[in-house]
Amino acid sequence: MTDLDTISWRGIHLELLRRINERIWPPGSLIPNEADLAAEFGCARTTVNRAMRELAEAGLVDRKRRAGTRVALHPISRVVIDIPIIRLEVEQRNAEWSYGLLSQDMQPAPARITSRLGLERDTAMLHVTSMHFADNHPLLHEDRWINPAAVPGVEEMDFAAVSANEWLIQNAPYTGGDIAFSALNADSKLAELLEADDGAAVFVVDRITWDGQVPVTAVRLSYAPGYRMNTRV
Repeated sequence: MTDLDTISWRGIHLELLRRINERIWPPGSLIPNEADLAAEFGCARTTVNRAMRELAEAGLVDRKRRAGTRVALHPISRVVIDIPIIRLEVEQRNAEWSYGLLSQDMQPAPARITSRLGLERDTAMLHVTSMHFADNHPLLHEDRWINPAAVPGVEEMDFAAVSANEWLIQNAPYTGGDIAFSALNADSKLAELLEADDGAAVFVVDRITWDGQVPVTAVRLSYAPGYRMNTRV
C-alpha cells in the first residue's frame, strides 16, 4: 500500500480484500483487531472500522462481539445493480429514445402496493404509467407508484415533460431497495402496448426503493419480448 492509501478507508479495504483473496488470511482465520490494524496502517481506528464494515456487508468476514473478526468460511457473493436512467440505457445501445406518458394521478394505492411498502391501506400515492421506446419500437411499460411523503411536491411534477424514472434518480435520494426479476405472460392490454402477441412472455422487473425506513417508490417495468439485460458482477 502507498502512504496515500492508508488515509482512505477504501485503500485499506482494498488491502484487506487482497489479503483475503490471496489467502494470506485463509477462510476461518482470525483477522487482527482494529487497533492493531490501525497501528499498522498509521490511521484512525474508525477508518479501519469503516473498511471492515464493507467486508462484513459483502459477506466476506464474520464479526462477533468479543470473539473478533474472522474470514468467512463460506463467503456470500453479491451483485450490486445500479438503477439505470432508461433514456441513457437506450442511447448507450446506439438507439434513439422516446417516451410517452399514459396516465398520472393521485389515488389510493392498492393493497398489493401498500402491503409491500408497509403503508396504511388506501394510502394516497401518485400513480404514473408510461411507455419508453427505442428507435420508435416499444421497449418497456413503466407502472410506478410514488410516495409523496418521501418526495414532497412530486404531485406537482409534469411527467409528460420528463420521465419519472429519470426525475426520481436525479431528485429523490434513496439508501437501498428490493428488486425481483420474473417472466410473465402479457395480458391483452400490455401486449397491445408492447406490440406483442397476447400471452407473450415478457421480462419484468419489480423494484422498491427506500430512503432509510421510508418507501420512496414501487415500480414494475415490463419489457417487450427480445429484451436482454446486461449487468456486471
